[in-house]
Amino acid sequence: MSRVGIGQDSHPFEKAKNKPLILGGVKISDNGGLKGNSDGDVIIHSLCNALSSAVGGDSLGTWSDDICLKQGIKDSTKYLEYILNIIKNKNYLIENISISVEAKKPYLSIDVVVKIKEKLARLLNINFDQIGITFTSGEGLTAFGKGKGIQVLTIVSLKKKSD
Repeated sequence: MSRVGIGQDSHPFEKAKNKPLILGGVKISDNGGLKGNSDGDVIIHSLCNALSSAVGGDSLGTWSDDICLKQGIKDSTKYLEYILNIIKNKNYLIENISISVEAKKPYLSIDVVVKIKEKLARLLNINFDQIGITFTSGEGLTAFGKGKGIQVLTIVSLKKKSD
């Protein structure tokens, strides 16, 4: 049996310039991070929503707030670990992930995109080529395309493990 999930997340940029920008578990810069209770990693948040959706789960906020606010964990990779345990317990494997990022800034070189894909592949225990990441500015039509924040849409495909 195959399952598909879609996830979305968006955050505005933090006004204070001392918060690091984290995307896909990779520190992009030491300043210009995204607003949020956690590290604001919109790529991982969107991925968590997609994975949760694929197995009939809830939005990230319904379970990550407990991890973040009550346990004080700000690292979004820990939220990913949480949902990956659920997927594993339900006997599913990740087949493919497609991530679409809408933002005017920052500009990410192909080398940085490769680092993000490598990090996600390690975290998810999948092959590098099972992850696609695309970027668009949206031609400046939305707040994200105007540089006010970052929006990410993610689609995942899961398959049931063979017995």
